[in-house]
Amino acid sequence: MLDRSLQPEIKTLDEFHVIAPEHLTFPNGIPVNVLNIGDKEIVRIDFIFDAGRWHQGQKLQSLFTNRMLREGTSTMTAAEIAEKLDFYGAWLDLSVSVSHAFVTLYSLTKYLPYTLDVVESMLKEPVFPQKELDILVANNLQQYFIGLKKTDVLARKTFAKALYGPNHPFGMSAEEEDFRRVNPLMLKDFFEAYYHLQNCTLFVSGKVTDKYLDMLRQHFGTESFGKPQGNPKHKDFVVETAPEKRFFIELPEATQSSVRMGNVTLNGDDPDFLKFRVMLTIFGGYFGCRLMSNIREEKGYTYGISAGISSYPIAPMLLIAAETTPEFVEPLISEVYHEIDLLQQELVPSDELEMVRNYMIGDLCRGYESAISWADAWIYAHTLHLSDTYFTDFFLAIQDTSAEDIRTLAQRYLCKETLKEVVSGKKMS
Repeated sequence: MLDRSLQPEIKTLDEFHVIAPEHLTFPNGIPVNVLNIGDKEIVRIDFIFDAGRWHQGQKLQSLFTNRMLREGTSTMTAAEIAEKLDFYGAWLDLSVSVSHAFVTLYSLTKYLPYTLDVVESMLKEPVFPQKELDILVANNLQQYFIGLKKTDVLARKTFAKALYGPNHPFGMSAEEEDFRRVNPLMLKDFFEAYYHLQNCTLFVSGKVTDKYLDMLRQHFGTESFGKPQGNPKHKDFVVETAPEKRFFIELPEATQSSVRMGNVTLNGDDPDFLKFRVMLTIFGGYFGCRLMSNIREEKGYTYGISAGISSYPIAPMLLIAAETTPEFVEPLISEVYHEIDLLQQELVPSDELEMVRNYMIGDLCRGYESAISWADAWIYAHTLHLSDTYFTDFFLAIQDTSAEDIRTLAQRYLCKETLKEVVSGKKMS
């Protein structure tokens, strides 16, 4: 009989098994990363283009080019695209990041020939119809107006601008006139410049047999598509951090205030990065972290507060975020600095460090246990230009990080003098 009065033995994990993709190249030169995992008759295909905000010549160009791919081609209308995908039980996700654009197809394997037909038409012959574009712009413009009344949206935009400057892709934000400038010609120009085989990488995950790879090769791997111009030239942007420390955006009708704090921090290829993530987890990276234990549980200033790092390929941001009532803004910010002082001055107790190690290793194992999660992981590594040993290195860094490392990293990267403070909400008299 199981004695439930006894705590189960805690076992440590000595090895983390990484499932690496198989690297192939189609005859036309497209690199393909294959994760043949699982026995369910499902396949996920990610088309990744270096076509994010970093590459656009006008605001919103990357976003609307990507979103308009499903709004009509030379052979199918938007309604026909939606109807076919729905009929075959497929799901299509279109998204953009700062550096990349993504077209992701989830399909039952038995219907892959039909769903690939749809995606092929979208990526090879989109027409960017004016009517559909007008509807899409109007919907997004309405969301923009709604966002202007939200403290978290205003705080996020102001924070990014303060860190990077208004002309940097990480700091710029669209205004009403930018939406009204969007037109089919600017989208076609961007599509032709960046959506072609020389600027495309494929990730294929799920039950990926030779049969399904052959289908994909027939659609995208034998001939040229788009207007190949070579890989896009890297654009250089200067980070122009604002000199002010505090920024306030007033919304008199707001019942809560949004607080954002942080600075530009180290890149993912920095030797300190992996142990820095351990330090950041202790500080504000999980429910039992120090910021939550103090500011939520003990002080009651907020329902939640966190500290994390953005997924930017270069110059990522350290972000501390919380929502609170206006009268608690100053005490909350003061307690953030207090927790920074403690990390910089005192060694983390061994039991706390061991608990965080176990949490992070458990989270690592839970997060990477399926084809989809491993696809997300390797796409993350690909878009941030991380090494093939990143996940193994991270596991080892979690085990190896000491209390002395935590204190040194806090002193080095949690610099109170460089942290920007952004508050959006009602002004206290």
